[in-house]
Amino acid sequence: MADEVLERENGASASIDSTESRWVFQDEESDFGLDDDEEDLPSRNGGDSDEDDTIEQRLIRTGHRVDSFDVEALEIPGAQRNEFENITMGRSIIVAFQTLGVVFGDVGTSPLYTFSVMFSKAPINGNEDVLGALSLVLYTLILIPLIKYVLIVLWANDDGEGGTFALYSLICRNAKVSLLPNQLPSDARITSFRLKVPSAELERSLKIKERLESSLTLKKLILMLVLAGTSMVIADGVVTPAMSVMSAVGGLHVGVSGIEKDQVVMISVAFLVILFSVQKYGTSKVGLAVGPALLIWFCSLGGIGIYNLLKYDTSVLKAFNPVHIYYFFKRNPTNAWYSLGGCLLCATGSEAMFADLCYFSVRSVQLTFIFLVLPCLLLGYLGQAAYLMDNYADTTQVFYSSIPSGAFWPVFLIANIAALIASRTMTTATFSCIKQSTSLGCFPRLKIIHTSRKFMGQIYIPVINWFLLAFTLVLVCSIASINEIGNAYGIAELGVMMMTTILVTLVMLLIWQINIIIVLSFAVIFLGIELTFFSSVLWSVGDGSWIILVFAIVMFLIMYIWNYGSKLKYETEVQKKMSMDLMRRLGCNLGTIRAPGIGLLYNELVKGVPVIFGHFLTTLPAVHSMIIFVCIKYVPVPVVPQSERFLFRRVCPKSYHIFRCIARYGYKDVRKENHQAFEQLLIESLEKFIRREAQERSLESDGDGDGESDSEEENSFSRVLIAPNGSVYSLGVPLLDEFRNSTIPNSEASTSEPEPPTDPEQSLEQELSFIRKAKESGVVYLLGHGDIRARKDSWFIKKLVINYFYAFLRKNCRRGIANLSVPHTHLMQVGMTYMV
Repeated sequence: MADEVLERENGASASIDSTESRWVFQDEESDFGLDDDEEDLPSRNGGDSDEDDTIEQRLIRTGHRVDSFDVEALEIPGAQRNEFENITMGRSIIVAFQTLGVVFGDVGTSPLYTFSVMFSKAPINGNEDVLGALSLVLYTLILIPLIKYVLIVLWANDDGEGGTFALYSLICRNAKVSLLPNQLPSDARITSFRLKVPSAELERSLKIKERLESSLTLKKLILMLVLAGTSMVIADGVVTPAMSVMSAVGGLHVGVSGIEKDQVVMISVAFLVILFSVQKYGTSKVGLAVGPALLIWFCSLGGIGIYNLLKYDTSVLKAFNPVHIYYFFKRNPTNAWYSLGGCLLCATGSEAMFADLCYFSVRSVQLTFIFLVLPCLLLGYLGQAAYLMDNYADTTQVFYSSIPSGAFWPVFLIANIAALIASRTMTTATFSCIKQSTSLGCFPRLKIIHTSRKFMGQIYIPVINWFLLAFTLVLVCSIASINEIGNAYGIAELGVMMMTTILVTLVMLLIWQINIIIVLSFAVIFLGIELTFFSSVLWSVGDGSWIILVFAIVMFLIMYIWNYGSKLKYETEVQKKMSMDLMRRLGCNLGTIRAPGIGLLYNELVKGVPVIFGHFLTTLPAVHSMIIFVCIKYVPVPVVPQSERFLFRRVCPKSYHIFRCIARYGYKDVRKENHQAFEQLLIESLEKFIRREAQERSLESDGDGDGESDSEEENSFSRVLIAPNGSVYSLGVPLLDEFRNSTIPNSEASTSEPEPPTDPEQSLEQELSFIRKAKESGVVYLLGHGDIRARKDSWFIKKLVINYFYAFLRKNCRRGIANLSVPHTHLMQVGMTYMV
């Protein structure tokens, strides 16, 4: 029996939704029982203290324990509805136009440059080369965009969110692989924190889950894969505008004789500046405006393809026989292998379909691709191949050369519009991935503007927008060759494709729980294809495409350093947090004077009393009569319903008036409320929590009167402030000395309300009245700025990373006060440096 009690008290087998009664130590029931996540339990049960040998402890049986966080989290009104459910037919047509304008611009403009890049590396020596190259393109389109992404990967979304970090979030919700130890059991109670298919029944899934959760190496490996994929998405956001615009404007070489290469570059630069300048107007507005233009583009692509097929050679339809791929490699093994990098360009934009999924529904993306985008792309490539059967020499600008002369300028205009739209596709995908990574603690905080009132996922990040523009202009001006830019394009695209394949394979094993043969087939086929393509583009990395690799590595280091520093900072704050023994010794006055009002102390801890609170006690002459530790926590779900936003827990006995509040937000959530609305919601939730707590206590009460035991404990608490790390805080201020030397009993000196009455309803009303009076006295925001520095005996690399790189990122990122919308007139700040 004793072993069972100890096991439950240490949380080894306890569940947050347990409704059974339990055995506890008698003294636990009388003091800090409401906050069972604190550190006093191990000392009480583990025998670390010498006093444990002399204190007699008896086991008593209590009624079923209702955890305050559990009660809050269980209030689930229903599943979060998808933004695209129950839309009208007219709205469906509008969404279809927006889907074309936002999601398919990148893959839709690939016919502008795919054959040009391919045949620059594998010159045409006969019709069989054209058929082989065409067959490669056709089956690349079918295998990667259609089968892999549209039919498989799109279903691995996280409640409508796509992208690398959405996959990571999905995995984190099924297995505890996040490196930040700020997850609570109650997070699993959030409505959208649910997996569609339970995994506990399958032994394979459980073994994989246990292996992932127990291995720090695997956790780091998964995180590094995610960061590598995200860095490639950001690099894709640089190279996509450069490639699309340069290839579209390059049509002037066909339409205007004698135009110089520098003039094409300058026109491309002007287009790019215009493109990134209109990005701030949002996805819905721009997508609706350019959706019809993309529809015209795809129809033109299909129409030109049919025209060329009928005019030149319909025998190119034989390319659907994959044997021509074998002949192509047999005739030109080396050149064919070089051309794989160009062939991949037909599938560029596949990752954008997944990353931009937050803007639209899965079905709308699938139907639009299968019934419009893919047929037009196939016809476009077939038409270009038919033209090349009679014109081997026109490989530099295949698309523009194959356009009928009378339709050249209209098609040129619509092609440039489509190229600008394609550039936006990866830019919006980059915004989405960065917001997700910021919410999950893997990217510095930045200003994020939400461009749509209806769809919360549609965002604009000014700093990233201009950052991408600057690097795109550098790329265009330094690498003016379409072939070299195309090679860089392939590197960025393949990098994120391979990361997606690995993560989706893990999702198949861990969450979908499908047949192992299907999982292995998916991983082997697609990873094998992508590695083959990657070997081709890496061989040409010295041509100038190394710039993209360097850019991706820099972005990876930024994200990894930020995550590493944030993890060290959080772990240090957890280690140095104030213990419950310390709070008991300070008493309900906390060793100082309690002034009327509410103090909201912001911190990153989800459990325990932050050590920065001790600095406030030693720095301020008084603290507020009510203290609420507020933690803004982003949980790995897209949206947290408003009714599930706040979790409350009473940190100390009632006379202390100290609570902990965790405000939970998903990575798609928008903090629309100002500070007044936030305060109102928080106080209303606190009152609701207190009423529920009183109701539960009245049902469980045995009439033993907790108030007297609390009062007796408060009178016996000492006023010595010793931190868990052994350092002593200087609380010997005059007010504290006077308080210690005063002959007035502690209970009389308290600024809190007198001894609570025995009547539960009267006690409830008294506490609610106390909260209202404190609210009327004003709310003050207490912010603790914690910085970290590497110890002197640390490794040189750690000192360099923490003291310089991470410090630089923290100094230049968006301040927490800006993200929290804290009014400066109600703000108090204290700084603190941790040595790690």
